[in-house]
Amino acid sequence: MKIAIIGTGNLGRSIANGLLSTSKISSIYLTKRNLNSLAEFQNYDNTVLTSDNQEAVRHSEIIILAVQPAHVKGILSEIKPYLNEDHTIISTITGLSLEDIESLLNKETSIIRAMPNTAISVGESMTCLCANHLGKQRIAIAETIFNSLGVSMEINESLMQAATVVCASGIAFWMRLIRASTQAAIQLGFEAKEAQKLAMHTCFGASSLLIKNGNHPEQEIDKVTTPKGCTIEGLNEMEHQGLSSSLIHGMVASFNKINAIKEKQL
Repeated sequence: MKIAIIGTGNLGRSIANGLLSTSKISSIYLTKRNLNSLAEFQNYDNTVLTSDNQEAVRHSEIIILAVQPAHVKGILSEIKPYLNEDHTIISTITGLSLEDIESLLNKETSIIRAMPNTAISVGESMTCLCANHLGKQRIAIAETIFNSLGVSMEINESLMQAATVVCASGIAFWMRLIRASTQAAIQLGFEAKEAQKLAMHTCFGASSLLIKNGNHPEQEIDKVTTPKGCTIEGLNEMEHQGLSSSLIHGMVASFNKINAIKEKQL
C-alpha cells in the first residue's frame, strides 16, 4: 500500500507508528507544516516527510485525512486536482460526513470515514468505519490499516455519532470507573500505585475474558458470585446506588450533546 497521512499530528503519528510496525505498506508520506516534530520518522525506509500535500497525494493511493476540521475545506481544495479513481480517502475527522466530503470534492471518489479512539496510540483502538458507495468496495483496505492498530468494525454512517460516544468518549467513561476502583482500593488499605495497578489489570482481565471466551458479561459474573457472598452483596449495593442507570444516562446525555453540536454547526 502507498499511503499518505495528511496532517501528522497526534492521531496521524499514532497511525503512522502502527503502520510502520507492519509489512503492509510500500511507502508512506507524512505531511505537516512543521516537519521538525516528525524527526522520529526520518530513519524509516520508504518514509517521506513533506509539507507539500500535493506531492504526498501524487505518490500515494490511500489518503488518510487527520487534520483539524477548520482546515478540511482548504486541504481538499488543494489536493482535489490530483485525485483520481485509484485513490481512496480515509477521513478521521469527527463530524464530517461522507456527503460533506463528496460535496467538497465534486467528483466520484472512494471515501471511508474512520472513528478511532485514543487507545490507537498503544495499538488498542476500537475503530468504527463507514463508506460511500465507492468506498464500500475498498473497505477492506481500511480494515487492514485499523486492525493493525486494534480492532475495526464496519457500521452504518447513521451510527457514527453513537459510536463516538461509545468508543471515543467511552475511553473517558472507563477511565472514571478505573479511577473509582482505585479510590476504593486505597480506602481498603492499598497504596495509591498498588491500587491503580490492581484496578487497571482487573479491568483488562475482565475485558479479555469477554473477548477470548465470547461470553455475555453476566456469564462471567455468575462465575464469581456465590449465595450470600461478598461479590453479590457489592453488586447489589452498586445497583441500588444507580451504577448501571448512571452510566446509561451519562452515555445518552453525551449522545444528545453531540447531536446538538452537529445541529448547531448545520
